[in-house]
Amino acid sequence: MKIKYDGKAYACSFEFALDIVSGKWKGLILWHLSFGTLRYSEIRRNLGKITEKMLTQTLRELEKHRLITRKIYPVVPPKVEYTLTEDGEKLIPIFKQMQAWGDELGSKIAVLNES
Repeated sequence: MKIKYDGKAYACSFEFALDIVSGKWKGLILWHLSFGTLRYSEIRRNLGKITEKMLTQTLRELEKHRLITRKIYPVVPPKVEYTLTEDGEKLIPIFKQMQAWGDELGSKIAVLNES
């Protein structure tokens, strides 16, 4: 199925899906949000070396793609929370399978490197 989105044409839905979740930080942000709602500072702390600019940009992209929602509270200082949407939650079983695959492959590679 061909898809056109955000000025891009995709040859198939897999290419589209990969583009939506690819990048160094998107998957990690979604993974951390799978454990519950987080504030901006909590996400940044979980990711370590991400810059504020990159985190803000990535959160905006995930929100634009409807994988997360942002809730702003009218308080000073501002309080902003991020939560997975229903579409974002659908990725979590896939991420869990990737984690299991990574555990298995990592164990095999570790054994090879010990030899």
